[in-house]
Amino acid sequence: MAPRKETTDRIEALTAVFNQTCPGVDNINFFHAPGRINLIGEHTDYNGGYVLPVAIDLDIIAAAAKRSDRTINLKSLNFPGDCAAQLDDLTYNAQRGWANYPLSSAWALESSDISSTGADVVFQGEIPLGGGLSSSAAIEVLMMTILLELSGSSLEKKQIPILCRKGENDFIGVKSGIMDQYIITFGKKNHALFLNCEALEHRLIPFCNVQDTVIIVGNTKVKRELAKSAYNQRVRECAEGLNLLRKHLDNDNITSLSSISREAFDSCRKVLPDLVSKRCGHVISENKRVLDAVDALENGDLAELGRLLVASHTSLRDLYEVSCGELDCMVESFLQTDGVYGARMTGAGFGGSAIALVKTSARDTVIEQVRESYRKKTGIDGSFHICRISDGAGVLKTEDIT
Repeated sequence: MAPRKETTDRIEALTAVFNQTCPGVDNINFFHAPGRINLIGEHTDYNGGYVLPVAIDLDIIAAAAKRSDRTINLKSLNFPGDCAAQLDDLTYNAQRGWANYPLSSAWALESSDISSTGADVVFQGEIPLGGGLSSSAAIEVLMMTILLELSGSSLEKKQIPILCRKGENDFIGVKSGIMDQYIITFGKKNHALFLNCEALEHRLIPFCNVQDTVIIVGNTKVKRELAKSAYNQRVRECAEGLNLLRKHLDNDNITSLSSISREAFDSCRKVLPDLVSKRCGHVISENKRVLDAVDALENGDLAELGRLLVASHTSLRDLYEVSCGELDCMVESFLQTDGVYGARMTGAGFGGSAIALVKTSARDTVIEQVRESYRKKTGIDGSFHICRISDGAGVLKTEDIT
């Protein structure tokens, strides 16, 4: 969560806009959903693997009120263009832009056996758009949280990320995994979340040395122009690799790339097309790095965790090919600075953000030096945020906004 005064100021601004948009409504409720960073385990979630994300204090908040009809009215302080839609006739419309993401959750909820309600909702977000910190998944989980609360409906908590992913896959058309929606739902302050994306089983891992270590997000300011099409292409390449490996290993019971051992992969990688081999090689090695990262956190070994972050970036750059020059430059700038354990790109890639694991005592110097180095090399003034590990989505309680 954001600091209390900052949250209060945002709530006041949100309330003023809500009252202008929906005059006379006196039963306003407030909600929030965090962004996320993934410490390690990139592009493994839709391959049935392991991930290790955290929820962060950059978030989206919303003011919402129940309606007596089945109309959804959406407004954002971050985007132009209000949206009105009917729960009984929800379809994707590219002209709606940003509003398709919260509507995808309403659509997914309607496809379940939960009875929803109309709502007036105003959003305000501080998650950098296109920064690889999952602003889209945050607003999806936020919208579903709002509709469930206003409708008085209950749902097994695990079904929230499942339904939000369904909306993103089938309504938006992005074949994402479930990690983003899952951590935004289940995040816990000062904990990482170790998730098996195939079994949907998770374990909260206390973040070691939390007072002496910070995570810094460096936003390259490069929009992820290619992310959607390239993301879906990587999904297809991994599916091709899985089918070929099933054939060459003579095992139709293999359910995902992440269930294939490194030894089994090495035994037949030469029969795979080179591109497919590279994609599969990243997923299988990255899955092992997540397990090693959990051990490093539990053992308080930040040097080892940092080494794993660097290895992850190298694999994402060379095997999965989802980095870009600016991301590589940001990571290199972090790694050339004292007080940094490790760094890597985070998110789908092709722009967005890098993360660095940094000694708290060095954080200001690191940001200053990396900002200058990145500007000199790219001509871009990147932005930086020192992350606090936050709780997941929910209703904003009185103590959070007073």
